[in-house]
Amino acid sequence: MEKTSLFRNGIIAILISIITAGCNQPVKEKVTDKVVEVVEVKLEVPEYFQLRPEVEKIFGYSHAVKIGNDIKISGAVSMDADGNPTAVGDFEQQMINCYADLDKILKHYGCTFDDVIVENIFTTNMPMFLEAAAYRNEIYTKQFPTGSWLGVKELAFPEFLIEIELEVYKEE
Repeated sequence: MEKTSLFRNGIIAILISIITAGCNQPVKEKVTDKVVEVVEVKLEVPEYFQLRPEVEKIFGYSHAVKIGNDIKISGAVSMDADGNPTAVGDFEQQMINCYADLDKILKHYGCTFDDVIVENIFTTNMPMFLEAAAYRNEIYTKQFPTGSWLGVKELAFPEFLIEIELEVYKEE
């Protein structure tokens, strides 16, 4: 046997000895008057939401999913009910359209932008985003969420200039 195999086998034997050492100890029972508290565990089942069911089925995604108090919202882009890009070439209008869709999803779950804890923005044109970013002051009136602004090479369609995804925490 090689030295490394002997060393490895020796280490494994030592670890097994350490792990099992406490297993052969006599069990000491101590009877006390304790109150047993029964805790009900609530099974959290994901709740999916589709803003545009036909489009989302074609592209293979759900626009949002809620598990417990957490809601993850897929990136919103400027598109019509058939999945076609809208406001082509108009960065600010695309941003407004994204937030309008996100607002619909938030309302579905009884939330507002005040409940948003993470906002990630993807854009193919960071200078245009920075020019239009002040619009976010109309969206977030209490506080801004955490998040990232990312310049990307492209989005799903070349006409899309911005995509915004959210994470939400909603107290019950």
